[in-house]
Amino acid sequence: MKNLNVVLVRLLQFVVFALFTFFVLVYFGAMVLLPLDIVVLISKLLGVLGINTLFGAILAVPVVAYLGKIVYNTPGLIQMIIDNGIDLANTGKQRVEAFNKLAEAAK
Repeated sequence: MKNLNVVLVRLLQFVVFALFTFFVLVYFGAMVLLPLDIVVLISKLLGVLGINTLFGAILAVPVVAYLGKIVYNTPGLIQMIIDNGIDLANTGKQRVEAFNKLAEAAK
């Protein structure tokens, strides 16, 4: 019975680890893909206005670069975004390590 309890605790520990890993990857992946999505949206908007998609994308890239420069120059914003992701990763690590105490108690 003890082995079954340890196996269940380890299984739940793996599930929590997998979930927090997924959350962190989605968070930082969204930060990478957000500028690309803005380029696509601006090029589609310019396509509606009658500008070809290729030329719309050529015009959208400098606009997004300028918006990125504004975000980068905003004091503390980039550091806050990075800190939020790191806090998410640290929280996941703490939750996964909390299962070790339960596994030791189950032995």
